[in-house]
Amino acid sequence: MKRVTRGARRCGHWVAVVLTCSLMLVVATGPANSAGCALEPQGEGRVVEIIDARTFRLADGREVVLAGIEPVVTEKATRTSALSAILAGRDVTLRGEDDTPDRYGRQPAFVFLAPSETLVQGQLLAQGEALFSGAVTDKDCASVLTAAEAEARQAKRGTWADPTAIKNAESPGDILTGIGRFTVVEGRVLSVRQAGATTYLNFGRSWTRGFAATISRRMVAAFEAAGTGVKSFENRRIRVRGFVEARGGPRIELLRVGQVELLGGN
Repeated sequence: MKRVTRGARRCGHWVAVVLTCSLMLVVATGPANSAGCALEPQGEGRVVEIIDARTFRLADGREVVLAGIEPVVTEKATRTSALSAILAGRDVTLRGEDDTPDRYGRQPAFVFLAPSETLVQGQLLAQGEALFSGAVTDKDCASVLTAAEAEARQAKRGTWADPTAIKNAESPGDILTGIGRFTVVEGRVLSVRQAGATTYLNFGRSWTRGFAATISRRMVAAFEAAGTGVKSFENRRIRVRGFVEARGGPRIELLRVGQVELLGGN
């Protein structure tokens, strides 16, 4: 079994592709399948229980969490319905770069329906029932997932039917209502400043109250390896995604280069 270390070495390469291609219109032409996400086999099984919006249990007792996506936050009654409609009672194949359980004992995996080899994450994203996490290290898988999300966003499906699904970086108060939630924010970076070991992409004129994305010193090298120095974000429109924190104003920490997309226009 290949471990995540090999994938991590490839991270900078695939993100460079994502950052470049995000300027183009990406449209998925059909269900995502194994051809776009050919990772190491991690086993197979039959789904016997849907636990939450991205977690399920197999007949052999394993709990599996869908890698590469974050659930859309909605009423609990509907949170599991989309996944249940796709997976309940189905036979699946698991693939990934690392089958080490997470801290909750769940096996992260890319999940494919048998026998069609349709990628479950791609289906959820194309329905607007999930968000791309930005943390996928395999460039082919990342391309499949970003294209599926783009398809849903353009068609205004699921969460994208809500005009507030993407937060405006100029409205920090609105962003703060989502503290602790995975959120997508768009706007223009007005300045890039370094304070200690942290670089701030400031979207507001007030550094203390406005929205900012933060990049640790160790991640600066990853951006440079991807061909995008952090200073190049200044005066550019970008889309960032991650968990919202309150540190004076709202903040999203960029732990992966794939959490950032360049948008057209200056």
